Amino acid sequence: MPELIILNKPYGVLCQFSGRGPTLADLVERKGFYPAGRLDKDSEGLVLITNSGPLQARIADPKHKMTKEYWVQVEGKVSDDALQALRNGLLLKDGVTRPASVKRISCPLPPRTPAVRYRKAVPTDWLNVMLREGKNRQIRRMTAAVGYPTLRLYRYRIGPWSLKNILPGESEQTSVHLPR
Repeated sequence: MPELIILNKPYGVLCQFSGRGPTLADLVERKGFYPAGRLDKDSEGLVLITNSGPLQARIADPKHKMTKEYWVQVEGKVSDDALQALRNGLLLKDGVTRPASVKRISCPLPPRTPAVRYRKAVPTDWLNVMLREGKNRQIRRMTAAVGYPTLRLYRYRIGPWSLKNILPGESEQTSVHLPR
């Protein structure tokens, strides 16, 4: 039966099992497991790791349209026009993004170590962004395109799996039944 590890990847960890610096191998000791999708080193949050190729494909392949939910801290107070542009979809170098669900939220996370850059004169906003695609560094490129660079990116949910109360660096394991 396919197994799934739900991991809360801390900032600074590479989303692979080998390489320089902290990697997934420092957090997950199981052999034969691979990440279903990636988060860059600067991003935090949910990474799903499985021992099943079909489950990995179902989670990572955009054709299955699994919703991914992110909490995003951006530099500046986001205008209503920028929010609407994010919702409608944007033209990036690799094409137009699909429409996204985007709304302002209160800060959902404790401060990060190391701290996100801080400039007293420049306020920040938090956004809840839900996507059904996954272009490389998409959210960072989307927020930059509307004039609000991403300072902190945290993935909270993919499809039915979320971090709930899993702390950074910790994981939870579950079995998964694949539909035929």
